[in-house]
Amino acid sequence: MKLDAHQHFWEYNVAEYGWIGEEMKSIRQSFLPEHLEPVLIQSGLEGCIAVQARQSLNETQWLLQLADRHDFIKGVVGWLDLCSEDVRDQLELFASNPAFKGVRHVVQDEPDLRYVLREDFQRGISLLKEYDLAYDLLVSKEQLPYAVELVKTFPEQRFVLDHLAKPDIKSGILSPWKEALESLAAQPNAYCKLSGMVTEADWGTWTTKDFTPYLDIAIEAFGAERLMFGSDWPVSNVSAAYADVYGLITAHIHSLSESDQEMILGDTCAAFYRIS
Repeated sequence: MKLDAHQHFWEYNVAEYGWIGEEMKSIRQSFLPEHLEPVLIQSGLEGCIAVQARQSLNETQWLLQLADRHDFIKGVVGWLDLCSEDVRDQLELFASNPAFKGVRHVVQDEPDLRYVLREDFQRGISLLKEYDLAYDLLVSKEQLPYAVELVKTFPEQRFVLDHLAKPDIKSGILSPWKEALESLAAQPNAYCKLSGMVTEADWGTWTTKDFTPYLDIAIEAFGAERLMFGSDWPVSNVSAAYADVYGLITAHIHSLSESDQEMILGDTCAAFYRIS
């Protein structure tokens, strides 16, 4: 099964999607399952993981409702208030839904670089394994060293890094991102999504060679068994069409074994998110 491990849905309005600035005006519109499904089919993918875009319990519920209505949505990574005293109640609310596969917080927008080391945040993280839920790490490259500490603290919890922690692809800078990524990959409970890369490059003018060192580093560090393709659609639309994002990854991994390619293009995602 070929899967897109990372995409979003939303019904656009200015108030709730203020992060979509003028330079991203091309995605100031609604993106729903009926828009994604034909794009997936065209690229030969069979399903996707819908990931939260707002810090809202209502959105988590909405994404689960979409998954109930559309079979190609194989799982949902929703938002819960992990720092809340009521986080267990929130987990109980959603965990009985088989489509609820994981949790994410938009840590990259937190001004505290050490946010993931907060006691209340870690208390919430400590409950996820009990419900067999994964956690998506959305952190900046500056926050990545602290994410490594978090992953070390919870060795039995499944973590996956979104967007390679957003390295500076446009400028071609590798360090200290490279070293921090390798430290994360040294933890066997850490996985990584090959996602969100085109938006960190020079929009519209990037070439495939811009991504080569970053992909090589990720593949060497994690191995195919802990890597998964993610489009980051529709955010990726600001820099590239879906087929180009998918083609970027498939072209780069073409020299790998067939089994390694299958893992990156779906099998790792299915195993990580418990998709049967």
